[in-house]
Amino acid sequence: MLWKVIGGLLLLWLVISVAGVLFKGLFWLAVIGGALFVATAALGWARDRKQLK
Repeated sequence: MLWKVIGGLLLLWLVISVAGVLFKGLFWLAVIGGALFVATAALGWARDRKQLK
């Protein structure tokens, strides 16, 4: 269940980032989407490593 939520968030942030790049006036949207994508990926990676130990 957690991986579905993290995967959905990653997809959402990716779409937001691409939309920000495609529309020239929304560059800030690409920056925020990219930052949230990296944060969500790091959170998922950290939780996965925690469960492996």
